[in-house]
Amino acid sequence: MLSAAAGTAGLLVGRSAFAEAETKKPNILWITSEDNGISWVSCYGGTNAQTPAIDQLAREGFRYKHCFDNAAVCAPTRSCWITGMYAISNGTQPMRSRNKIPHDKIRYYPDLLTKAGYHTSNPGKTDYNIGGRNDKDCWDHKGGKERYGWRTRKAGQPFFAVVNLGDSHESRAHGSVDNPPKDPAKMKLFSYHPDLPVIRKNYAKYAAAVERMDGKVKDTLEALKQDGLYEDTIIIYNSDHGGVMARSKRFLYSSGVHCPLVIRIPEKLKHLYPAARPGMTVDRIVSFVDMPKTWLSLAGAEIPDTFQGTIFLGKGTEPAPKYHLGFRERTDERLDNVRMIRDERFAYHKNYMPFAPAGQHLAYLWKAQATAAWEQHHREGKTNEITGRFFRPRASEEFYDNEADFDNVHNLIDRAEHQQKIAELKKALRRWQLELFDSGLLPEKMRERRAAANGLTIYEMVRDKKLYPLEAYLNAADLALARDRRNLDAFVKWMSHKDEGMRWWAIVGLHLLEKDAAPAAGALDKALKDESHEVRMMAAWILVKLGKAERALACLDELLFSGTTNKDMLHNVLDWMGEPALPLVKKFIEKGGTRKGRYGIGILGRIAQLNGW
Repeated sequence: MLSAAAGTAGLLVGRSAFAEAETKKPNILWITSEDNGISWVSCYGGTNAQTPAIDQLAREGFRYKHCFDNAAVCAPTRSCWITGMYAISNGTQPMRSRNKIPHDKIRYYPDLLTKAGYHTSNPGKTDYNIGGRNDKDCWDHKGGKERYGWRTRKAGQPFFAVVNLGDSHESRAHGSVDNPPKDPAKMKLFSYHPDLPVIRKNYAKYAAAVERMDGKVKDTLEALKQDGLYEDTIIIYNSDHGGVMARSKRFLYSSGVHCPLVIRIPEKLKHLYPAARPGMTVDRIVSFVDMPKTWLSLAGAEIPDTFQGTIFLGKGTEPAPKYHLGFRERTDERLDNVRMIRDERFAYHKNYMPFAPAGQHLAYLWKAQATAAWEQHHREGKTNEITGRFFRPRASEEFYDNEADFDNVHNLIDRAEHQQKIAELKKALRRWQLELFDSGLLPEKMRERRAAANGLTIYEMVRDKKLYPLEAYLNAADLALARDRRNLDAFVKWMSHKDEGMRWWAIVGLHLLEKDAAPAAGALDKALKDESHEVRMMAAWILVKLGKAERALACLDELLFSGTTNKDMLHNVLDWMGEPALPLVKKFIEKGGTRKGRYGIGILGRIAQLNGW
């Protein structure tokens, strides 16, 4: 039997150990996998792939039910991660744009961890989509033979280690789908995919890739255990966005942004638990932009005001956000512009380019046989309202009940019972866009030109109301997307506005009016000589649709063969136009115009291919 003195001593030792755990800097291991949303992880209810290592981590830790990526594709997502900022706030949201930011104002979170005494490592993927600094510069261990960066630190030094797993990347779904390692008949398809043998085989091929990724998670955890660090390290696992079959990755639907997030916290750090005990789930919304700020908080590091997220774990935990914000713009050569805001259940999408179908041909996406088979099925007229919608122009707004409709195939935007929630989300979206200085209310090349002309980064330009009157653009965009012919006079008036941004929204509004834009034919004809090539292209497209094709096609011909300030948009517009643009594209190909794009065949090359030129 212990004496009273011994008992008191033991109690003091226990308290001392607890106090030491609270003050000692924790090790942090961040395991990221590429391209798999929650549907591919078995502890989230996925059945196509079995992920025992991640499942075990969830049993030992905490599974977050509402974790969402902000950008749905890798480079803009990683821009959010490294800066702790929404990419739309600093102009790094278009895929592989690598726009510069003011690095003296915006600091990377690994630099701040280093300053706090941490050894940092990321020997794998960076892809931060930011110019002016090498992606690897901010890490202590940048690469080499050692994949587990904590092994390169000084003895006793706390570490922050990133282990990125590419085994589940989209490319693992490319190529032959013959003899997949899993049974295609057992695959559960998203409801927007037609049930075709090749699609089932492609699912089975990718499911096996996810299982290989899970094996790498196990290997990483075993390495940590072998080094005697498992009970001294906070372990985080999440995917870098959703995916990977077509209409998930790159898109703001649930399958593209709803991601697994599992966090294991050692018992000695139980004061950091986000719930009562391991094995429990956590309901709060976590956005990817929250992560770097949270890692800094856990490490006791400095958190500059530029970090825009919310701390969701540890002593510094902040109140849970009410909403998650997502955004989509150009991916590779394909243009789009979408904003999405959601709570745990409902999501509102605003399509700023609704004339662009979601399912535009994208060379990299089409490397998966399932995508090509789906498109061919649609071209043969065999898709229905749900399986064919991906390839059609979109509504200006979408609203989904993600609890009842995870696949987001039933747009409830006009349902009376949801109007209050829709109004709430629209109001919150606008407030957020203003607070973040959303840089996406001008076409990509237009905003780049304006920033360059003023010797500024896009980050700096959008914070100058004279150069970027965001509130006026938001108002104009709302009128344009309303498709209300009562706004015709306003659009015609804006066509003479000195700001090409206002002329852009005028031309979008006129385009969406379809035949009701006919009274604006004079203004549209004049716009064929607009200083903004973006306005010219759209004016030409509208005039062609109104049956006034001669001068319009001549305008597009001049842009195609004499040069344009926005080649990507021109090629997209020619594709969106379809049949009337075919002679121009054929002429371009016959004159030796390139068929190549960023990751294979380009937009005009694809048109030529489909027409046998």
